Amino acid sequence: MREIFVEKVTLNIGVGEPGERLEKIKSLLEQISGSKVVKTETKKRIPEWGLRPGLEIGVKTTLRKQAAEDILKRMFTAVENAIKESNFDEKGNLSFGIKEYIHIPGAKYDYTIGIVGLSVNVTLSRKGFGITRKRNKSNIGKSHLIKKEEAVEFIKNKYNVKVI
Repeated sequence: MREIFVEKVTLNIGVGEPGERLEKIKSLLEQISGSKVVKTETKKRIPEWGLRPGLEIGVKTTLRKQAAEDILKRMFTAVENAIKESNFDEKGNLSFGIKEYIHIPGAKYDYTIGIVGLSVNVTLSRKGFGITRKRNKSNIGKSHLIKKEEAVEFIKNKYNVKVI
């Protein structure tokens, strides 16, 4: 029950505007992840940026199980197997960015898109965490929660990543 595993990996690219570029970015993320991609919409109105609620401005995809493990190895390779300790939150989750998608192994440069970065969010879990999502919800005990130090050790050992 104490074994930590990767529950999901979410890849996100923000474009900032709808249109043809968003469609190209969507196809790029599908090519990188090999899975279905959904568009993200704005929730608030920000007139200075020309945003209004319901405007599609980005794309994301969520990968689970073996697909998540495989893509995570590629993402760590893109950042040269080194991440900062500040990328971990207090609940043991991990987020980091990739400045240019061409650093990802297997991604080919597309001159119509240009250089685009993406964010990678990793959610770690343990057996028994599903009780927070069931119909009769319950809390997880403090001793069973994933601490930052445990998450750092898990990533170091499993993926051979240097945490700075």
